[in-house]
Amino acid sequence: MTKPLLLRHLLRGLPAILVLAAGCGSGGSSSAGAGNPLSGLQVQAWVTSADKTLLLARVADPVFTELQPVALTIDVDASQRFQTMAGFGAAITDASAWLIQNRMSEPQRDALLRELFGRGPDGIGFDFARLTIAASDYSLSHYSFDDLPAGQTDMALAGFSIDPLRAATLPVVKRALAVNPQLQLMASPWSAPAWMKSSGSMIKGSLKPEMYGVYAAYLGRYLDAMAAEGVPIFALTLQNEPDFEPGDYPGMRVDAAARAALIGQHLGPLLASRSLKTRLFDWDHNWDQPQSPLAVLGDPIARPFVAGVAWHCYAGDVSAQSQVHDAYPDKEAWFTECAGGDWAPNWAVSLPWLMHNLVIGSTRAWAKGVLMWNLALDENHGPHLGGCKDCRGVVTIDSKSGAVTRNLEYYGLAHASKFVRQGAQRIASSAAQDGVESVAFRNADDGSIALIVCNNEAQPRSFAVRFAGRQFTQQLPPQSVATYTWAAP
Repeated sequence: MTKPLLLRHLLRGLPAILVLAAGCGSGGSSSAGAGNPLSGLQVQAWVTSADKTLLLARVADPVFTELQPVALTIDVDASQRFQTMAGFGAAITDASAWLIQNRMSEPQRDALLRELFGRGPDGIGFDFARLTIAASDYSLSHYSFDDLPAGQTDMALAGFSIDPLRAATLPVVKRALAVNPQLQLMASPWSAPAWMKSSGSMIKGSLKPEMYGVYAAYLGRYLDAMAAEGVPIFALTLQNEPDFEPGDYPGMRVDAAARAALIGQHLGPLLASRSLKTRLFDWDHNWDQPQSPLAVLGDPIARPFVAGVAWHCYAGDVSAQSQVHDAYPDKEAWFTECAGGDWAPNWAVSLPWLMHNLVIGSTRAWAKGVLMWNLALDENHGPHLGGCKDCRGVVTIDSKSGAVTRNLEYYGLAHASKFVRQGAQRIASSAAQDGVESVAFRNADDGSIALIVCNNEAQPRSFAVRFAGRQFTQQLPPQSVATYTWAAP
């Protein structure tokens, strides 16, 4: 994981009245009609402000009224529908799992996992998470699932074992699945075993071409082993950040030609032959090189095996997602990693950045799921072995007491995850205007609408939200986010 270059419910048992507002959007008008079922309907509203006086706080309910002239409007149109959402969440890294398992009491652990992955009054409903296939920089050691002494090989994978996951990662993941059986898990490797690589090490190097077949088999073994543990992996990436060779933690360079060959001739056919179909995403790296996944998708042998493209936030612009989607509209977009950290302590800058680029920007650019990096880290930004020294998790767990601090990323994600349920579809909302932008969703289970609005500006912004011939008005504090929910007629 590279350090960023840029700064980076409605409850099922309640009537569906969702609107997510995270501070940015504008819209047009529609005609009112007598007997409009929205007339007088209350909207539920939650706000997080940059000064932290409001943290996912329920505020006064707006009410739908007749249309009135308002300078800034957000027009929401449920008849225009786009991608179906898998959800929002973060990576359950080895470090995150170790802290949850070893630095929290059982009641603390249970409460945190229910809060993160559950719904109801106290849950924020993470439906999507990422696992690392063996070690990343956020592991306590640099290991693979088939480590050997230098000079040895294991082409039959006789020594393959996921035993390193049994102490912490598997128990935490299984508990998260027990809380949310709909949780979808994807997985990414940071490196092949050292004996498969040109460097002879998990650090740096590339995969030897003669090892393509055995590496595909290695990834297949991982999928089988996790399934046997009751942990199904719905999607796989070939390599985390394949255009980067970090100097102090596992990594592996796999350029576009190598990925196309490995996918088209080895991993793709292997996944296609399995009874449990695991989806394959290419790239899993930054927005600044859309030409790399485009090259893989341009390969006629590899392309049929690629379900989508995964993206990170550390360089480039979120518009790259739309560029690749426009070229291959049958291929999905997924946002799979971004970290916050001490380099970005100012909520007035970081909260709008997160909403603009990830929660709003990435989903408006076709992402079906949005993930932050570490689910949890401790007060010392770890444990980690190499890599980023000042990253923060979605939550911080005090390594002595087990106490939980909810970070900016927690609130930014929760403005979506708590209200946008798995299976929701993104619907149309107005483009950004005067520093206000938005994204809207329609939940599949009850038809409720969730609108997230972000005010990027240093001044309050007043606006109207128009839907089905009625509108409600709101004012958002500076650099704030809101979620609005309501029942559709």
